[in-house]
Amino acid sequence: MKVLIIEDDLDTQEFLQKRLKEKCFAVDVASSGESGMRKFRDIAYDIILLDYTLPNKNGFAVIQEIRTLEDESRKNTPIIMISVTNELLNKVAALEYGADDYIPKPFFFAELLARMQAILRRPKLQESNALSIGDLTLDRNRQQVTRNGSPMLLTRKEFALLEYLMKNQGSIVSRSAISEHVWNTDLNPFSNTIETHILNLRKKIEIQESDRFIQSVPGRGYMIGIVNL
Repeated sequence: MKVLIIEDDLDTQEFLQKRLKEKCFAVDVASSGESGMRKFRDIAYDIILLDYTLPNKNGFAVIQEIRTLEDESRKNTPIIMISVTNELLNKVAALEYGADDYIPKPFFFAELLARMQAILRRPKLQESNALSIGDLTLDRNRQQVTRNGSPMLLTRKEFALLEYLMKNQGSIVSRSAISEHVWNTDLNPFSNTIETHILNLRKKIEIQESDRFIQSVPGRGYMIGIVNL
């Protein structure tokens, strides 16, 4: 699971980063609303921990920007607002803007973790069970990939890799992001595991010489989409 912490208090930021990594979360941090949104636009996160009082753009503005995105999977990313303000009106406003939960400072980490896990256990009803690019379709319920209706045999890891790429269609995803979301562990930076899986996946889904789905972006990562050669 990948978490984005948008928090300008360095002590809180470091505390959350340390404790969440101990619980095997992959963690990114940002110290302002603007920098947090830049990270969010580049990488898909499973949940966001968001401070209310932030430089450049406060927590409400960040929630509003996320909830008005056109990308359904991104706009519904769970958000827990963390704030020194424990006033009822602030809590109500946060929930009305679109926060999934609200926890005042100071807080016990165990409670925050329990709230995160409760939100992450919710079924993602807003997400379609099928992802498609042209005649390539990935069905999450059936755990099946087809091209023009014909099923393709993928390993579990190839399926997970393709699903992650298709969820981020049109966006470049880095090797580190793939490692964190698909492997859930830090791969040896000198390992060619990701490249090998990408190569095998290409051989299976790119049937004709004239079509290309997965593009390598030198120095940045990979992107999936339709390219006519």
